Amino acid sequence: MRDYFIRRFLLIFPTLIGATMLVFFITRVTPGGPLEKAMMRAMTAGEKSQKDPGGSLSEEQKAELAAYYGFDKPFFPAYLNWLGALPYEADKQYLKFEKDAKDQTITLRELLPKSQWKPNNAYRVSQVSVSQTGKLTNLSPEEYEVSRYGRTVVDPLKSWSTRVKTVEQKDEAGKVVGSYSQVQIYRNHFNGLLQGNLGYSTTYNDPVWDMIKKRMPVSLFYGLATFIMMYVVCIPLGILKAIKHRTVLDNVTSVLIFVGYAIPGFVLGSLLVVYLAARLGWFPTGGFTSENFDSLTFGQKVWDVIHHAILPLICYMVGAFAFMTMLMKNNLMDNLAADYVRTAIAKGASYKQAVLKHALRNSLIPIATTLGHIVSVFVAGSLLIELIFEINGFGLLGYNSIVDRDYPLVMGILFVSVILLTLGNILSDFLVALTDPRVRFE
Repeated sequence: MRDYFIRRFLLIFPTLIGATMLVFFITRVTPGGPLEKAMMRAMTAGEKSQKDPGGSLSEEQKAELAAYYGFDKPFFPAYLNWLGALPYEADKQYLKFEKDAKDQTITLRELLPKSQWKPNNAYRVSQVSVSQTGKLTNLSPEEYEVSRYGRTVVDPLKSWSTRVKTVEQKDEAGKVVGSYSQVQIYRNHFNGLLQGNLGYSTTYNDPVWDMIKKRMPVSLFYGLATFIMMYVVCIPLGILKAIKHRTVLDNVTSVLIFVGYAIPGFVLGSLLVVYLAARLGWFPTGGFTSENFDSLTFGQKVWDVIHHAILPLICYMVGAFAFMTMLMKNNLMDNLAADYVRTAIAKGASYKQAVLKHALRNSLIPIATTLGHIVSVFVAGSLLIELIFEINGFGLLGYNSIVDRDYPLVMGILFVSVILLTLGNILSDFLVALTDPRVRFE
């Protein structure tokens, strides 16, 4: 069993690579991304013809935008940049040199390691002269270079690289009318997934990690509450329905369960908001907490969260409630009809003992396969329910990231989801092995 689970854990990495590479490829070929949006905004501002999106931008500005949004490289190098296996070209600057132009002076800013931070400065700032051939010359070496035994130990320009390109100038008809040299100054910097960085949102300009962590408490609360309530209610109810099969209790609960199953959660949510919240005022119309939440006492805060959560939790549970209850009932009824249960009763065991000691454990085996997905409650969420109740959770965040073409946020949510789902599948296998003595992973 140990070897099996080691192999399953090792499969997480190729699964993650495959899923993220596929979605990353889709983001590269899907039109309407952040680069196109930036060019369209520039086109609108410059009142250019729609035949040339981004026509109000120069070639240098287009290149800078492509580099800023990570579209300046082919698919595979760009994916390795996001993964952190290939260095980014960070802090890139572009200099234009006409023929026989003189050297230009620029300022380079490099974030220092935390061990070298000073109270009022975390950057190394260098005044540098750049030649047309891409040669960098530090104009203040006495301030930034550290020498020992006649040898330079710290060189502020060591981490910077240059690239020289010839850029053609074209007229409106696309005819080449001239050219100039472009010197690109950049710093190679590993800063991707392997370094714990998911990038910045192109829509909100916030770190993707921070946006995900901000919504985790909300998703965790609703996901965990739904998960616990579903098992606490559905398993005992399924057992009771199996024991009381074809009685009034079984028939009435079956009608109620399937009526609830037939109503989509978002439709039920709309009805509850209109009638119980808006008209009767029994519940808040939306949100996770009240506006004055910070000024409430601890007990009032607990009640405020519960008061806001009642209606959304009903909508979250209504779909899975019928499935889990009937799964428990049908499994138990199949086991109650098995030969080993009849044999136990024939040997003197009471019906209650036969149910609880023999049939129940085998009936819980299919239920155990779903328990592993408890780890996915961190990214649980329903878009429509979150829209109706104004819950700022993972479902709404993922939807907005796709609509806004916020690709760093899309990739970040995908990464977290893949990790949690694969861990949930492994946990499900482990729980099945614990509950079913016939299962042995060899």
